[in-house]
Amino acid sequence: MNPLEGKVTLITGAKGGLGSFVTEAFLAAGAKVIGVSRSIQATDFSHPEFTAMPAELSTGDAARKLAGDVVAKFGRIDALVHVMGGFAGGTRVAETDDATLEKMLDLNYRAAFFIARAVLPQMRQQGSGRILAVASRQGVEPASMVGAYSASKAALVSLVHTIALENKDRGISANTVLPGTMDTPANRAGDPKADTSQWVQPSQVAALLVHLASDAASQITGAAIPIYGRQV
Repeated sequence: MNPLEGKVTLITGAKGGLGSFVTEAFLAAGAKVIGVSRSIQATDFSHPEFTAMPAELSTGDAARKLAGDVVAKFGRIDALVHVMGGFAGGTRVAETDDATLEKMLDLNYRAAFFIARAVLPQMRQQGSGRILAVASRQGVEPASMVGAYSASKAALVSLVHTIALENKDRGISANTVLPGTMDTPANRAGDPKADTSQWVQPSQVAALLVHLASDAASQITGAAIPIYGRQV
């Protein structure tokens, strides 16, 4: 039995290093997946329940249009899985420029705020929904040289917890997952000498998100769930 059979699921960052695993896992679990990124195409995932909706989430209006298009086509949104994000680091706070700070806030916080705000009215109206976001271990355990990144992920964790508190009366749960360093092509390229056996497998992050979107996890809300691999 597929745990997400027929669930309309909106996945942002759907074809990235982690997003591809998440999209495949939700399709395998029976969900109707609307995959979002700026350049996504229907041919990126050969599955009859996959729909590509190219979009960017840099403004509230863009996010509202996307949510409206999904509801117009599918009638509802059962889950938002916000995988979209970005990384920048290598400088102390004292040397971090404004552009880096704004980029981290745009990619890791504002886009999540915009799309969550856009889908919540529909979820509240239907009396159910799941809001899931991929944050980072550094959102709760900051490290040096990544101040803007850590702060933006911490803001994301706070946002999702607030959503959980504000919407628990309407059957809506909201949770973040906190991966450590993941074994993706980009991370391998960025640190070619690393011991990747200690890194988190994207497939396990995807499986956790599928569980959190399912009815079996309906009472889990307001959580920030660590998935650190062997880097504890």
